[in-house]
Amino acid sequence: MAKRTHSGNNSSNSAEPRVHQRGREIQAFNTVTHAFHLELEEPVRLEMTEKLNQLLADSMTLRDLYKKAHWQVMGPTFYQLHLLYDKHFGEQVEIVDTIAERIQLLGGLAIAMAHDVAETAQIKRPPRGREEIPVVISRLLDAHQVIIRQCREIADRADKLGDHGTNDMVVSDVLRTNELQSWFISEHLVETPLVHANVPAMKAAD
Repeated sequence: MAKRTHSGNNSSNSAEPRVHQRGREIQAFNTVTHAFHLELEEPVRLEMTEKLNQLLADSMTLRDLYKKAHWQVMGPTFYQLHLLYDKHFGEQVEIVDTIAERIQLLGGLAIAMAHDVAETAQIKRPPRGREEIPVVISRLLDAHQVIIRQCREIADRADKLGDHGTNDMVVSDVLRTNELQSWFISEHLVETPLVHANVPAMKAAD
């Protein structure tokens, strides 16, 4: 009796991977699923996920700005800034994940792909090449300002709508970290002597 053979992708019992599959979207972007357990109305969750996706896109952009700065840093402060940029990058990675999870928790879909982020972000794109250290830091500060402004607006709006979870996340995880990071890097733009102090001239004795 001839042994029965099955084509790999046609048998329900096949151990072969089913590759090159395509299908329709099961949830469209800018929609939310039913999340009755949250006790937040759909319009509230729709508004919050839209605002959070904007914050997410800009946070992903700032994250990548820090990695660019980390790779391209140079000069007398190379070692200090190399470490600081990478530390801030790691903290922004955590922020990005926190925002994305909040969007998903609200029933929405977090923006994810680089081309979508580039189309959405409000932070200006830097050149591909290397820039001077003060310019890099200024770009980072401008990016932080964009995010800090968004955080305050989202936190106020979430509080008014009764979305206290989003309010707490934005203030505790995103706003405070960005405030601290912007302070750390802004101090590098203060012009201060490294060797000789600016001693005021002594008044002549009367």
